[in-house]
Amino acid sequence: MRTSKEYLEKLASMRANIYLDGECVDRTHPKVMHASKAIQLTFDKANDPEYSKWLSTESHISGKPINRFNHIHQSAEDLILKQEMTRKLCNLMGGCIQRCMGADSMNALSVVTKNADLKYGTNYHERWLKFLEYYQENDLIGAASQTDAKGDRSKRPGEQEDPDQYLHVVERREDGVVVCGAKLHNTMAPYADELLVFPTRAIGKNEQDYAIAFAIPADAEGVYLIARQAISLERDENLYAPYTDLADIESMTVFDHVFVPNERIFLNGETDMGGMLALLFALYHRHSYCGCKPGIGDVILGTAALLADYNNVAKTEHTRDTLVELISVAELVFAAGFTASVKSTKAPSGTQVPNMIYANVGRRHAGHHMYSEYAALCDISGGLPATLPLSKEYNNPVVGDFVRKYSKRRAGISDENAYRAFALASDILTGEVGAALLVAGVHGGGSPIMEDIAIFGGYDIEGKKKLARYLAGIKE
Repeated sequence: MRTSKEYLEKLASMRANIYLDGECVDRTHPKVMHASKAIQLTFDKANDPEYSKWLSTESHISGKPINRFNHIHQSAEDLILKQEMTRKLCNLMGGCIQRCMGADSMNALSVVTKNADLKYGTNYHERWLKFLEYYQENDLIGAASQTDAKGDRSKRPGEQEDPDQYLHVVERREDGVVVCGAKLHNTMAPYADELLVFPTRAIGKNEQDYAIAFAIPADAEGVYLIARQAISLERDENLYAPYTDLADIESMTVFDHVFVPNERIFLNGETDMGGMLALLFALYHRHSYCGCKPGIGDVILGTAALLADYNNVAKTEHTRDTLVELISVAELVFAAGFTASVKSTKAPSGTQVPNMIYANVGRRHAGHHMYSEYAALCDISGGLPATLPLSKEYNNPVVGDFVRKYSKRRAGISDENAYRAFALASDILTGEVGAALLVAGVHGGGSPIMEDIAIFGGYDIEGKKKLARYLAGIKE
């Protein structure tokens, strides 16, 4: 397993193809380094005895120790440990740990490549296993690259005026293919080793060029990472807080005539498998959200409870009701993910697949409550998080005493601790990262309507109608 130092050294060696703040930058850029801290944590904690139970495991193909984020789930216990790991790391980071997308992509590929081979006699699974061995041996970071630009939403991929609105094959060679298109909303692609690319939706039978899945180095020729950062406000050194390490860079990832060699292609024209892969990634990622969103819920709950204490309203009925609602949301989402693990099934590849209904119900519940969780924190904290003077004013020799005096709350709480608590609420509610996490909490892993479709399509409603007929005495 790599260390975070080795991970950063690898990033530094990669070709500059990130477009950020109007410039082409490499991966040693301060904002890229800052955003990579979440990924660095996944390396550091894998070697920490307190966390190794969750972050390290044994490869099912080599028997060697690997990071759990690169593991292919073999049992319900694996899925439970992944969910617990995600929640714990989100607690430590204060928000999204980001690396789960690579894990979810690789597990979905493990299932679909085998299914394709069984149906079509291809050798995708063998190719993928060789890539997996390389991926695990080098402890790599993979960025899920799924969501296409989509263009005219009323038209299918093959009906678009501009065919590049969905990534597709534009040239076929004996040794591989050339692709064009773009993938949007690619979390942490600018500080990933590999891009894991696959379809975003069901593919029509005559849309074979869009049914393509592959892995490519993130700095490959023809790949442009057009980035947008969400980074916490800087604080003076004496007011540093761990939450300010949290950052994220999203990428509009453009593939401009990118060559992909055969050994890195895991689907190529099998349209039914392309749709299956899109759905399976979403399923694994929604299961991850059942650890991630409770982890972020813990942060919101803790901040709300702390400010209720500092504001001296912790014992009011209103505060109690608010905190109980936050607890209920987090734990119901986690319970749905846990149940999805326990009721998981094994695919022909040997990979453990979460229960579709429970994973989607958990993700749906989380998404529908994201704004209400932020509203709860906003309610308890009041308006100060939006107007709190920043750390330079706190430290200013002329006005600093005023800042400390007028951001203080109940007796027994130091000026600095009161300021720090409100600054944390400010970062969550009004900062770049907090705002990005709010939108991601609704749309990440698929917008709410997609969970509705999955639940409605997979639930045994006819069985419930049969039950109703029985209880009503209806005989048909």
